[in-house]
Amino acid sequence: MTTTGLLPSDLPLHEHLRAHARATPDKAAYLWYGARITFAELDQASDAFAARLHQLGVRKGDPVALFMNNCPQYVMAHYGIQKLGAIVCPCGPLNKEHELEYQLSDLQARVIVAADSLLPIVEKVRERTGLQHVFAVRYGDLLPSTPTIDLPAELQVCEAPVLPASAEDFLQVARSGGKPPPVTIDIDNDVALMTYTSGTTGLPKGAMLTFRNALYKTAVSVNTKHVTADDVLLAIAPLYHIAGMLMGVNIPILSGATTVLLHRFDPMAVLQAIDRHKVTWWYSIAPMNVAVMAVPDAARYDRSSLRQNSVTSFGIGFTEALAQQWQAFAPNCRAMEAAYGLSETHTMDTYMPDGAIRWGTHGVAVDGNEIRILDPDTGAELPAGDIGEIVLRNAGVFKGYWNKPDATAQTLRSGWVHTGDMGRMDADGYLTFIGRFKEMIKVSGYSVFPEEVEGILIKHPAVAQVAVIGKPDADKGEVVMAFIVPKAGQHPDAAELLAWSRDNMATYKAPRDIRLIDALPATGAGKLLRRLLKESI
Repeated sequence: MTTTGLLPSDLPLHEHLRAHARATPDKAAYLWYGARITFAELDQASDAFAARLHQLGVRKGDPVALFMNNCPQYVMAHYGIQKLGAIVCPCGPLNKEHELEYQLSDLQARVIVAADSLLPIVEKVRERTGLQHVFAVRYGDLLPSTPTIDLPAELQVCEAPVLPASAEDFLQVARSGGKPPPVTIDIDNDVALMTYTSGTTGLPKGAMLTFRNALYKTAVSVNTKHVTADDVLLAIAPLYHIAGMLMGVNIPILSGATTVLLHRFDPMAVLQAIDRHKVTWWYSIAPMNVAVMAVPDAARYDRSSLRQNSVTSFGIGFTEALAQQWQAFAPNCRAMEAAYGLSETHTMDTYMPDGAIRWGTHGVAVDGNEIRILDPDTGAELPAGDIGEIVLRNAGVFKGYWNKPDATAQTLRSGWVHTGDMGRMDADGYLTFIGRFKEMIKVSGYSVFPEEVEGILIKHPAVAQVAVIGKPDADKGEVVMAFIVPKAGQHPDAAELLAWSRDNMATYKAPRDIRLIDALPATGAGKLLRRLLKESI
């Protein structure tokens, strides 16, 4: 398969950064609470970091870990690493000591870039890993004196903290003016990114993604989302997560658009960003949209600039009704389900066509992607409408799992990624993700898909969010258990919810146990952690 005519060039993304720095040096690449980081400044900072890494002995193919939340320094470090042909290795900033130790040891990483607030965790694992050098990032270093958007509490610091002697100041390096040596990149084979799977089953695995993988998926995203250099993007999703990285690190650099970067989600900050910076494009998670619309004085903020909003369903589905509510709120904005994708393919394997939205699905295959639905037992391709395993093949497919040949052979077969996800595809090629095979619940021999039950329960007027798991049962093997977050001001009774469930779905699907909770456990990227729910019962 080729991508001729799809990709703007065969240059890796950091070369596109260089091109923008030459063509539009003074244009804002990122707005950080009002502070401008231009394309030229971003290019120079990543150059200087690359030069320092080279001084430390980092070479092509070496892993370099990133351990921080959203900030401009993340982007500088990301492209600095890749300019050397080294590998960006994000570590989720919610990771604790044992999780970070596992990932660094698995990578055998010698260098890490970490937020200063996370240095205590780094120090705890330093002697038990191969770490030799630590760069420290202070989130407040690049903030403006007068922010245009309300700062989250963790960024409201009066003075910069003093860094320990064991860590080098990242910003000083970024401003040093260093220049890295030229490095020849094999775009098809050199690994640019190692993103770890969430580890819902077994230990997390590092998916090796090439420079081509990143370029291909970024190009199809820019093309299908119609992003241009004239757009102003809003980036809130975590940059360390593959979806947040695509939307907040890669798309801005390929398109040349300006990106308003936020440290984390806050509904008021979203309204301020759209109003004050005339945001045109936003990638969100469905509960974010609900929270923004619920801001009491939202009407005082101008939302007219927003033209497109790609939304991922989580906890609540992004339904046609919710989309209509959003369009009434942001009248010039078209909102739709974002995509289906996974870490092993650099995500964005499908997209929702603007003029042919099919609610309840995840859209059609992006250009250059093949999708099949296979019988998990026989491997035979299934007809339209049947539920089976989603398998796919495209130029975004990873090279395999880092140092895990058995896991690679199980997932990657003859160029096809066997996702372990259940789904169906209709006669028009629209894919619907159903759930993970390993999360499927077997009740007296019947297959119950958690997402289907969740989709029914969310229709109850008192339910804000819901997650469903299988609970062991001596008679039935498993029964359905639901964890429900009530809507604000609602106090539903578990017994009433159980009765409602029996009235609204097949008996074997209806929950036998309901637990009311304040919030669903999730990763920083908003991915539901069902295993934590299972561990709680």
